[in-house]
Amino acid sequence: MSTSTAPVTPERIMQFAWGYVPPLVLEAAIKNRVFDTLDSGPKTVQEVSAATGASERGLGSIMNALVGLNFLARDEHGRYSLAPESAAFLVSSKPAFQGGLISHCSQHLIPKWLALNDIVTTGKPLKAVNEEATGTEFFQKFVTDLFPMNYAAAQTLAKHLAVSSPVQVLDLAAGSGVWGIALAQSSEKVRVTAVDWPDVIPITRKTAARFGVADRFSFMEGDLLRVDFGTNYGIATLGHILHSEGEQRSRALLRKTFQALQPGGTIAIAEFLVDADRRGPVNGLLFAVNMLVLTDEGNTYSFEEIGQWLKEAGFVNARTLDAPGPSPLILATKP
Repeated sequence: MSTSTAPVTPERIMQFAWGYVPPLVLEAAIKNRVFDTLDSGPKTVQEVSAATGASERGLGSIMNALVGLNFLARDEHGRYSLAPESAAFLVSSKPAFQGGLISHCSQHLIPKWLALNDIVTTGKPLKAVNEEATGTEFFQKFVTDLFPMNYAAAQTLAKHLAVSSPVQVLDLAAGSGVWGIALAQSSEKVRVTAVDWPDVIPITRKTAARFGVADRFSFMEGDLLRVDFGTNYGIATLGHILHSEGEQRSRALLRKTFQALQPGGTIAIAEFLVDADRRGPVNGLLFAVNMLVLTDEGNTYSFEEIGQWLKEAGFVNARTLDAPGPSPLILATKP
């Protein structure tokens, strides 16, 4: 009995050749208020054009593409409406709006990725964003856009920790302050110390004020491995920072965080995790290339690798916590 195999075709390669198109179409729709306009109900291209001032030709092109991508639906009368995914995440007035992330990819990432050929040759980025002198402007623009991506996971962490007695939280590489903010919202007994570069801290202050918890925040400005954290924290959060630091700085940061925690304290780490054998998940593997493009030593790591670093730093009971986002959170305890 003969067996047949599917023919090898270039279909996947052809799809990837156009892979840059969907995020740029999404951004054009966001910038021209397509999703915002359709949030009030189905409309024709002509009605969207009248509401936004964008051309009928341009809108028709991208709105049809968005139908093909299942971000919009179109009825037999030519009226377009939002798919559930778009209604939840692409309307700018809604709290889970992901448009900032799309804009970040097109404006800040794609121009840097165009140098990937040379970066692979040298092993170094054209300009590292994980250093204060060259990365401050990048993160000033980026950290606010990251808030919606991390807020649900931060709320999950706060619910899991269920603070019921006074606790000091150390929010490292705080950025928008999302991890500390969610913890502060969960209990009035939470006090947060947010640590980040001097030009990023004003954004942390502004966001904490917007969420009504600024009176329970204090701030430390400086590099994570140079500033004095102090001691006696019950919780420390490291939200998506290890991947940009690289292995040696990450291990040093975990050791320093261990010293800052009180006995029984918890460290919580958010990362884009990969499997131990680095065969997946593909998003984690692609993000490792992003770290090649943006940082001098950054990478993505497995739970097993980070767990070993935590053990070497003195932590026990490294474990995962399922949370919304690309990967589970990693938790460990100071004995």
